[in-house]
Amino acid sequence: MILPLGALALLVSSFTADASYPGVAVAITRGDEVVAVRGFGHDSSGAPVTEHTKMAIASVSKAFTALAVRQLADAGEIDLDRPVFDSRVTPRQLLAHTSGISDRALPEKSLAQPDSPAQAVDRARDVLREARPDGRFRYTNTNYHLAARLVEEASGEEFNSYLDKHVFGPLGMTETVAITVTPRDLPPDYRKGHGYAYGFSVPLTEPDRFVAGSDGIVTTAADMAKWLAAQPELAPRDGMGWQEDPQGRLRHSGIWFTGTAGQLLTGSGYGIAVLSNSGVTLGNEGTYALENAIADLLDGKAPPPPSSYRLGIDLVLAALTVLSLGLCVRALRRPRRFARAWQVLRIVPLGLLLASPAVLGLLHGGGRDITFFQLAHYSLPLVVWLGVSSVMNISVAVVRWRR
Repeated sequence: MILPLGALALLVSSFTADASYPGVAVAITRGDEVVAVRGFGHDSSGAPVTEHTKMAIASVSKAFTALAVRQLADAGEIDLDRPVFDSRVTPRQLLAHTSGISDRALPEKSLAQPDSPAQAVDRARDVLREARPDGRFRYTNTNYHLAARLVEEASGEEFNSYLDKHVFGPLGMTETVAITVTPRDLPPDYRKGHGYAYGFSVPLTEPDRFVAGSDGIVTTAADMAKWLAAQPELAPRDGMGWQEDPQGRLRHSGIWFTGTAGQLLTGSGYGIAVLSNSGVTLGNEGTYALENAIADLLDGKAPPPPSSYRLGIDLVLAALTVLSLGLCVRALRRPRRFARAWQVLRIVPLGLLLASPAVLGLLHGGGRDITFFQLAHYSLPLVVWLGVSSVMNISVAVVRWRR
């Protein structure tokens, strides 16, 4: 099929405009042939995004880690079904997220961040001893932090160096690097991604996080095209590093707080990669919908119209902030007598504010870990609303108690 590049440009542009993505890059392959590689929009410096613009692919990196483990297993250096790290957990279970480890057991973002895969193993020692693999899927970056250390132990090479020598190099991915800690290790030609609030995209620095093995690859659309074109030969096995969607297609999404990405292998033989320099927020859970729309276009179907709720959610939160402020100012100016016991309810917004990282992790991530600082990256309007409501309600409660 000859891809209608004009239709692709119109599709991507409509999605980026609707979801307020400043910049997007797309790579499309069919079999081992590259069909299209294009950039859209701009980076945080204002320069146009091209096929050579470096962007984070976040958890799409897990597919590369899984390939590294597979290479060493094929060479006889790793036994996928033999427990590792003095635990009951096998490499296969780590790669499939069935190790028994979860963010609840080890809150990987809230704890002190390691500086190497070896330190990540040390941090997880107690959890590893207690882990009981039961076949249940529990997604956590920790599994792939540990997988990175497996690569180091089996190869005798530092993890990022192994990827460069045995994965990126052979595939010709000369614009790709793997890092250990954000933002410290980001390459000098990487431009900041963006946060989003109240309709505005703002350049932001990615929070300090350990990302080796889990979500530490920075690459370009041009290099992702080479990666996708190699998949027929690499033939992803057992779904390790990939996930099956409801249509039976292999894919994986990636989210940073300042960027999102995704890759998709369709049943019709296409490979699709989308890289965006806009972070995950309420109403923007990544590039999943855009990948699906591109797949529809390639298969001759009419893609659904874009439908981002990003701005709508922030406007609702802004209205709630103004309403909370107005009601509390009115209550301060026209105090009425209430039973003191009822004033205890004024601390509810503060309780919600303090509990919001845990609640959000349960509602949107199945128990995923997030810090309060990262929550502010994820949804500043939510934090502002709860913060304003907390301060104003406590002020009203104090005034009425004193009166």
